[in-house]
Amino acid sequence: MLTREELPACPVATTVQLIGNKWKLLIIRNLIYNETQRFSDFIRSVDGISKKVLTDNLRSLERDGLVEREVFAEVPPRVEYSLSALGKTLRPILDAMKVWGDTYKSNLN
Repeated sequence: MLTREELPACPVATTVQLIGNKWKLLIIRNLIYNETQRFSDFIRSVDGISKKVLTDNLRSLERDGLVEREVFAEVPPRVEYSLSALGKTLRPILDAMKVWGDTYKSNLN
């Protein structure tokens, strides 16, 4: 996790730094609306994401304390991702984005 000194002074810039790319938002969306997901679930449901980009973004979200990774001692190993308690606080932001997106699309011809 980043320290307070490593984050921008502006709270909006902090939020953008943590979740401000397309892939992170879609990963968080999946976890908000599906609770837990496996790596293969993300590959199927996030159009256009490569395995490398998914891995990098999941690691970043985990490092920032927004996503938790659980490894099950099975053969083959099973790994599930879910939002941390902190990550779950992003739900109102994603809900607002969903409402705004629906409104925008309904205003198009």
